[in-house]
Amino acid sequence: MKIILTGIQPSGTLHLGNYFGAMQPAIEMQEQFQAVYFIADYHALTSVTKADDLRRFTFDVAAGFLACGLDPQRTILFRQSDVAQVHELAWMLSVVTPMGLLERAHSYKDKIAQGAETNHGLFAYPVLMAADILLYNSDLVPVGKDQKQHLEIARDIAQKFNDRFGPVFKLPEPVIRESTAIVPGIDGRKMSKSYGNIIPLFGEEKEIKKPVMGIKTDSTPIDQPKQIEGTVLGQLMQAVNADAYQDFVAQAATPGTGYGDLKKKLLTEIEKRFQPFQEKYRHYQAHPGEVEAILKDGATRARALALPVLEKARRATGLTQ
Repeated sequence: MKIILTGIQPSGTLHLGNYFGAMQPAIEMQEQFQAVYFIADYHALTSVTKADDLRRFTFDVAAGFLACGLDPQRTILFRQSDVAQVHELAWMLSVVTPMGLLERAHSYKDKIAQGAETNHGLFAYPVLMAADILLYNSDLVPVGKDQKQHLEIARDIAQKFNDRFGPVFKLPEPVIRESTAIVPGIDGRKMSKSYGNIIPLFGEEKEIKKPVMGIKTDSTPIDQPKQIEGTVLGQLMQAVNADAYQDFVAQAATPGTGYGDLKKKLLTEIEKRFQPFQEKYRHYQAHPGEVEAILKDGATRARALALPVLEKARRATGLTQ
């Protein structure tokens, strides 16, 4: 069975955009492949600066995926930092990685343009990412169109290593989900913690209701029909319950229906869709030891994949006799 690998960075509150953009597709793929999913806590150190935050965000990602249907018997779920061998491999890869390759990385240039601190971790991010991808002998890596360069860099680094030391690494292929829509936030921009426009996935009732009722709408009077297609309300309803979408459009076109009524309808659909997940999430909150045991077991299974690959790289470079 082919190995599919994904890293999830623990950088804040999980929201609907995370679910539809990454979590749901990842959970679906565990049915077709040997899924290897790691929580990228080393990578998160480039943006999360408080230890308690990193611990909480890491737990939230693990508990969130489990609550939404990830099967820990079928899928290998682990913390990146529980497989320290990734750093040894990252160093070996770094000696064949051209500076120009890293300087061309979109993510680095974008963060610098946004005023991020320039440090080695941010600059060398793609090398550690390449180690993440190559260490587990992965065949496939899901990426969005805007993330394709990450995998291309990893493949370039792997090829340079193979050219110098021999055929050690498999070159994984991208899985580009063309159909994955960008989930809009309440202000119309892409839903993102950095924009402050999210609808939490596991928030309390009032924490979900407040942003839903704050969704940006136009000023159409209540006695006029509302054009809902292509709006934030319409896109979110399509994502949450596509079967209810046409009725939602019809309700919006009925004079006397206000945007407040439509937002309440969306809120009801969100509650129905995610209540079972929220109940499971609260279970894991009350039993954190269960999550920790799953992560530890996942790390053991991940190391079983990683160690033969690392040993092959060590022999090829001469580090092992």
